[in-house]
Amino acid sequence: MAKLHTPLCDLIGARLPIIQAPMAGGTTTPALVAAASNAGALGSFGFAYMQPEAMQRAIDAVRELTRGPINLNLFVSPQPASIPASEQREAIAAIAGYYTEMGLAPPKAVSAPYAPDVEAQLNLIEDARPQVFTCHLGDLDTTRLRRMQAAGIRIGAGATCVAEALHVEALGADFIIAQGAEAGGHRGSYLRDPYDAMTGTLALTRLIVRAVKIPVVAAGGIMDGAGIAAVLALGAQGAQLGTAFIPCSESGAAAAHKQSLLAAQEDTTLITEKFSGKPARGLANRYMREMNDANAPQLAFPAQNMLTGPLRAASAKAGNPDFVSMWAGQAAPLSREMPVAQLVAALERETLEALDRLAALRG
Repeated sequence: MAKLHTPLCDLIGARLPIIQAPMAGGTTTPALVAAASNAGALGSFGFAYMQPEAMQRAIDAVRELTRGPINLNLFVSPQPASIPASEQREAIAAIAGYYTEMGLAPPKAVSAPYAPDVEAQLNLIEDARPQVFTCHLGDLDTTRLRRMQAAGIRIGAGATCVAEALHVEALGADFIIAQGAEAGGHRGSYLRDPYDAMTGTLALTRLIVRAVKIPVVAAGGIMDGAGIAAVLALGAQGAQLGTAFIPCSESGAAAAHKQSLLAAQEDTTLITEKFSGKPARGLANRYMREMNDANAPQLAFPAQNMLTGPLRAASAKAGNPDFVSMWAGQAAPLSREMPVAQLVAALERETLEALDRLAALRG
């Protein structure tokens, strides 16, 4: 049997050039991460909103389930200064009706800090020494990056444009994750306006591969082996898939999220800032449409994420998709429900079949 292997595999310690994307908010459970790694992919935790103590518990849990490589991922964008309650009134009023509809007490002003201390999170990751660390929405200072590399941690960083890719390479990262506009979840832009960095995955991957010398991983709209083969043909050394793993039984995503993905028949995703304060792509629902259409006021990221947290949790608990942030890429209709091991095996088989079809075209 042919072998699906690129130099990236040796770099990150995975058998396959497939990364299960880190997804924050509880989607990436220890069971999901371990199953991905055990199947030959690189399993990844999305730790953006987790306190260091919870991160450590998750790392301990996954290491009881796998000896395979794991990737720990953080959002590294700076937090805003404390926002006075008087400046939160309009954003609170914009969502108050939804709170009432879900039977919640009226929303209140949120207080800083709005997210865990990134430095404390990074310190824990350094101590944990995963095979891979990746960052989103920003980059690392060179001192921290080199110290982590000296500890044996491979560093990957997201890029939504060529300028970010060149910046990441200049910092000394080991590989780049090219996040195309099709990708679900938060746009990783930080050197350009996110709405000016909406190049599609195929074009972005090829542009970045031509611009840098370090390995490139393509992300965004990749759901099956044909998509993986396509980005490998463009020069990527791997593919990162997130949405494809959400319907898996090991995923911690809300039932409404999984059901909506499996029911999707067309691209019905939208980009919104109204859940978290930063642009992110997800399955369109009532909250996204109404808040986007009204251009409703919002708080800066991640304060807005804290403000909408109780609403999202209540909606998910009720099985109501109206107010859940159902992050998903544009190829969501290709979703399929199966355990992680079966999905990774299917991705491997499909990629090899697609590469064989391409080879056959040479006659």
